[in-house]
Amino acid sequence: MSKLRFIKKKNSGRDVSGKVSVRHQGGEQKRFMRVIDFKRNKFGVEGKVAVIEYDPNRTTEIALIHYTDGDKMYILSPLGLKVGAVIKSGPDAEIKTGNALPLRALPLGTVVHNVELMPGRGGQMARSAGTGIIVQAKDGNNIDLKLPSGEIRRVDGSCLATVGTLGNIDWKNEVLGKAGRSIHMGIRPTVRGTAQNPRSHPHGGGEGRSGIGRKRPMTYAGRVAVGKTRRKNKYSDKYILQRRKK
Repeated sequence: MSKLRFIKKKNSGRDVSGKVSVRHQGGEQKRFMRVIDFKRNKFGVEGKVAVIEYDPNRTTEIALIHYTDGDKMYILSPLGLKVGAVIKSGPDAEIKTGNALPLRALPLGTVVHNVELMPGRGGQMARSAGTGIIVQAKDGNNIDLKLPSGEIRRVDGSCLATVGTLGNIDWKNEVLGKAGRSIHMGIRPTVRGTAQNPRSHPHGGGEGRSGIGRKRPMTYAGRVAVGKTRRKNKYSDKYILQRRKK
């Protein structure tokens, strides 16, 4: 069994040369990273929920699982999972909260989280508090999933998913209350472009309270910030059956 947690390394948004490559990061409170089992590939081995813990690195809670073969792992804790509950992974697992099964083994209408995009890669979708994905349709070995955004995406039926909606639903209603709380989370202040000088931002400069002074808003690096700013023809576009609702 590997270590379940280690001290999170801080880089404050700086790259290998020490320059800021991602702005507005820094000042984060020292914390442990918990190693989460996103793959859920211990097929046929039962595990018991020993404790449900707070994790400072994510919005949802995590559950410590003691497996019958002696292993201990953390998983994302779904809504309704209690201490002492027994969970299992694999095609023959019961369809109940906390169990991980291939998508093709789940009936239509099942709500799942921690869903794989590619078989064996580990869960990549629906990993934050209160999220759940609905198994909407089946077409052979292809499964159509309805995401919380309204997007409908097609994935392989052998991809694993965990049954249930993730807990800590009230997280979205939490108010930070002060700037210091954001700093402890590693989020530094964001200054408006129009409040900066022209050398620091394309929106900067002007006498008094001036606008952005150009047709389209720009990022600090001079890239277009509004409109079609995303990369076209992504490899995964063919798997998106319906775009998310605006």
